[in-house]
Amino acid sequence: MPVTLDDKLVVAISSRALFDFEEENRLFDAGDEQAYMRRQLERVHEPAPPGIALPLVRKLLAFNTADVQRVEVVMLSRNDPASGMRVFASAHASGMRIERGVFTRGRDPFSYLRPLGAHLFLSANEADVRKALSMGFPAARVMVDSTPAGDRYPQEVRIAFDGDAVLFSDEAERIYQEGGLPAFLHHEVSHASTPLAGGPFKPLLAALHRLQQQADSSQTMRIRTALVTARSAPAHERAIRTLLEWGISVDEAMFLGGLEKGPFLREFEPDFFFDDQSGHVSSAARHVPAGHVNSGIANP
Repeated sequence: MPVTLDDKLVVAISSRALFDFEEENRLFDAGDEQAYMRRQLERVHEPAPPGIALPLVRKLLAFNTADVQRVEVVMLSRNDPASGMRVFASAHASGMRIERGVFTRGRDPFSYLRPLGAHLFLSANEADVRKALSMGFPAARVMVDSTPAGDRYPQEVRIAFDGDAVLFSDEAERIYQEGGLPAFLHHEVSHASTPLAGGPFKPLLAALHRLQQQADSSQTMRIRTALVTARSAPAHERAIRTLLEWGISVDEAMFLGGLEKGPFLREFEPDFFFDDQSGHVSSAARHVPAGHVNSGIANP
């Protein structure tokens, strides 16, 4: 029978999201592809420094055992195949078992998300992320200058999500943009019992929920999720009821009513935070790894 990834959580990730290739990337961005390739080949046996998403990936791979492989991480990169050797070598040196990769030598890589059935795509390339989202895949542009993840929770994958336009559709955000806070509150209170439609990251939250349910008593790794939203009471009710309707729970919920998210995320210490609004992402990146979800009315 052919090999399949259908029963796994699949994360597709670019080389710059997983490793710090910013020095090398400056050669690539300058249009000197041959110099970039030479630099990577010269350093093929030199492990690359960790990138912002590496702690998240390492923790997710820790759900795999010798008997059961529950998570698959696939390199999906604009690198050339020769430069891909350093990517795989750096992954091995970091203790991560990453076996699959697609290297497109500057061409758009996002179409390969379809055969992978990816639950998440992390990239430093904004255009690739935007296209992946338009295809229906959870995707975020990694802020490569984010503060790295802390190390206080080695046995927990900690992920924080914004609500509207990330976990949920941007329906309520559109009401806010058009009519302001009073219209938003009226709409959400009057629709409190009507679940919101799913946003681009609902499939990832659902996949994480399944992964947690699959873990048996011998599994030391756990997943802890948080909803971190600018909503406040009474608009909180619709968000909670939506999650209940989906049959998916989060461990923590922060209804901040417009307060800056960064300081709260600093206390939660996620391995990654996803938000659609650049201001919230910038605030978060000063404290934790963050990614911009280019979706919804806030990103025309």
